[in-house]
Amino acid sequence: MSAVPSFLRLTLALTLLAFVMPQPVPAQAHGDEVSPEVERLYAEAGEAQAANDTGTAIAKYLAMIKLAPHLAAAYNNLGMLYFNDRDYEHAVETLERGLRLHVSMPTATAMLGLSYYQLGQNAKAEPLIKTALSSKPGDDQLEMALAQVQIRQSEYQQATVTLTHYLGRNPKDQSGWYQLGKTYLQMSQDALSKINQIDPNSVVAHEITGEIDESMHNYDLALVEYKRAIELAPNQPGTHMHMANTYWLMTNWEPAEKEFAAEIAVDPNNCSARWKLANSMLELNEPADKALNELNQAVDRCPTLMQARVDRARALVRLERQEEALPDLKLALAESPSEPSIHFLLASVYRAEGDQERATKEMQLYARLQREARDAAAAQAADVLQVKKDAQ
Repeated sequence: MSAVPSFLRLTLALTLLAFVMPQPVPAQAHGDEVSPEVERLYAEAGEAQAANDTGTAIAKYLAMIKLAPHLAAAYNNLGMLYFNDRDYEHAVETLERGLRLHVSMPTATAMLGLSYYQLGQNAKAEPLIKTALSSKPGDDQLEMALAQVQIRQSEYQQATVTLTHYLGRNPKDQSGWYQLGKTYLQMSQDALSKINQIDPNSVVAHEITGEIDESMHNYDLALVEYKRAIELAPNQPGTHMHMANTYWLMTNWEPAEKEFAAEIAVDPNNCSARWKLANSMLELNEPADKALNELNQAVDRCPTLMQARVDRARALVRLERQEEALPDLKLALAESPSEPSIHFLLASVYRAEGDQERATKEMQLYARLQREARDAAAAQAADVLQVKKDAQ
């Protein structure tokens, strides 16, 4: 059988009866079932368990149950032995019998739910795990198991609630964050599928398909989808922005500039469109004052858009108005101290001010950050090549 995931593993500390120092077996409603022989078997089972002799312990409990078939605690301990031995079929059979005799055994309930989970019987596992969690709401193992069961049953909304609650106690659990991310991704995929079912030729459907292509760097295919969206809704905010941004990612500045301008015509408050329009202008070496006008509007509307502030500083430096560029660069530097272009522009500003020492320092920083970026890109490329080579 497959190994039990670490977050599902139960330890001996969860048992209802102690093995190392057996106590007298509690009497049941069925009177004389608890005999000296039953107590002897119970003690021997505890000794075998303490010696890690699971087979003998199981045999002793089976013999004990034959003599005392209504002793619920014996079923709990036997079920635990099966569970820890990953014999989930026998664990289910044994724990169910025990819980029919005595429903208030939280440990047995938890193990039964987890056994059903291991057997893939999620519909049976979920209510049992929930019941166990109600008795022990802070149990990490049970809560993660519940999330897994909910995901398996496509109960994604409920799973996000469970995982969010778990991560509130375990904010550094990478596995938990990974599961939450996968769950949201599945919900997103389901939503996108529903959009295509409703109308595969809608503006939204084309934009979403384009975004997927764009995310995979299939820019030509993305442009085809965005073109169709524009044909359907040329005056709808966002349609031109999608196409413009794809051209911008391709460094195809002229059509990017045209589409950003078209977006601003229908959505004049779009700060990103104004910034990227100005950025395209600067890349095309168009008049800096023309770009500056767009950047001023972008910063006025969205003062936290640091990319626009950096490009505004760039335009001001081109216009030889370096002293006006310094406030924008200082704000951008505080947010992105490792961005090489900021240090390059600062060097220009300090040089214009006659502060050669600071200008030299900024150029050195610029050179170092550029070199580190190139080295990181080269290392990543080498890793990719090695992976491809290994795959061959």
